[in-house]
Amino acid sequence: MTEAFTLVRDAPLAALNTLRVAAGARYLATLDDAYLVPQVLESPELRDLPLLVLGEGSNVLFAADFDGLVLRPAWRGVHIIDDDGTHATVRADAGYGWDALVDWTLAQQLAGLENLALLPGLVGAAPIQNIGAYGAEVREFVSGVEAWDRKQGQRVRLDPDACAFAYRDSVFKRDPDRWIVTAVEFRLPRAREPNLGYAGVREELEIMGFARPTPAQVAQAVRRLRRRKLPDPATLGNAGSFFKNPIVPAHRAEELRAADPGLPVYPAGDATRKLSAAWLIEACGWRGFREGDAGVSAQHALVLVNHGHATGAQLLALARRVADSVGQRFGVRLEPEPRIVGAEF
Repeated sequence: MTEAFTLVRDAPLAALNTLRVAAGARYLATLDDAYLVPQVLESPELRDLPLLVLGEGSNVLFAADFDGLVLRPAWRGVHIIDDDGTHATVRADAGYGWDALVDWTLAQQLAGLENLALLPGLVGAAPIQNIGAYGAEVREFVSGVEAWDRKQGQRVRLDPDACAFAYRDSVFKRDPDRWIVTAVEFRLPRAREPNLGYAGVREELEIMGFARPTPAQVAQAVRRLRRRKLPDPATLGNAGSFFKNPIVPAHRAEELRAADPGLPVYPAGDATRKLSAAWLIEACGWRGFREGDAGVSAQHALVLVNHGHATGAQLLALARRVADSVGQRFGVRLEPEPRIVGAEF
């Protein structure tokens, strides 16, 4: 144990995941310095253990205990490393809070991240998941990702192409045992046209009286929308959107919309379309469903909730039932957004 590194054996994790699922880890290491990562991973008692990097726990479902090492990044710095007057490059440590970063960039008169306001989690999770909301994805602004490459045993910097970003996906998510994100660089403009194309954003700004909104005002509108539509993890355990919006061939989307004209369909490339998972789930009657303490939010059908003491296995079983019913009715496969620990979906 040092001032920059603590290690706990048989650590409880219920307070470290937003679904509030009771689970444990053989070891929990909390690091205040990214340069300690290789030292921790090579220590004799930890070297051969499975590894799980855990930030705020807002995108994970523990279906079982984790018989390995949970590593928590607690290094938190942010600064501008380059500024040409029209764009600035911001470097943020993996342990910095995501929403705090949004506020920090807005305070520096930088635009770009406002549509991603109030998303839970830490900066390090942003490129892994390629987080997105209200018509924006973080890959639009990532200029580089610093990581510890466990395969090569060295620190590396990946450019956006090497990150291989896709919808809620990246090289980091596809190979989680290799990469530990330590910092992210963002190239942000000082002025840009606001992104108001997503349903509800422009209307919310009009209600607020902002005809020509600033980035900070867009962030304010997004926060109002999120608070109104989504349950607060501080009062009701949840991991936000539990399912990805499915992407299907364009012709299949048109067939589904012909049968159900209310189905929202969004562009997703020349030959594909994105469907609303929330709409599909609600159409199958799941919104507000509860069985014991495992349930589907009454506010938003895309959110699974823990009303108190649901186990990870119970929440996973419910998620599978939801996905199966959507598949049976619409012929569309739903995939989970959170990482599932201890089971396969």
